Amino acid sequence: MSDYEIPAIGLSEAATENLGKYGRMRKRYLQAHRPELYNSLLLSGTLNAHLLEIDQTARKRLELMMPEMAKAAGATKELKAHDPLRWVGLMNTCKAQVEEIILNELIWD
Repeated sequence: MSDYEIPAIGLSEAATENLGKYGRMRKRYLQAHRPELYNSLLLSGTLNAHLLEIDQTARKRLELMMPEMAKAAGATKELKAHDPLRWVGLMNTCKAQVEEIILNELIWD
């Protein structure tokens, strides 16, 4: 037996289960490209709160921006009724554009 104890530092399983897509992406980015910041957040116990905040903010931005982008692209209810494949294509394009903005502004910043 040793004379000292080593603390187990890390996220609990329950803490990481609540992370969504964007929180997990931010975590991977920090681990790979910003290890100093990742370790600082981890050791201070604020990593999970940071990841949850990023995830929630990203999802809110997606919800707010998608209707605006769809309207600008012309993805209307009428188009959905008359040409559903074109509507799906426009919506996928809009989502990709919004996600690119979110990645650049929240995940990789």
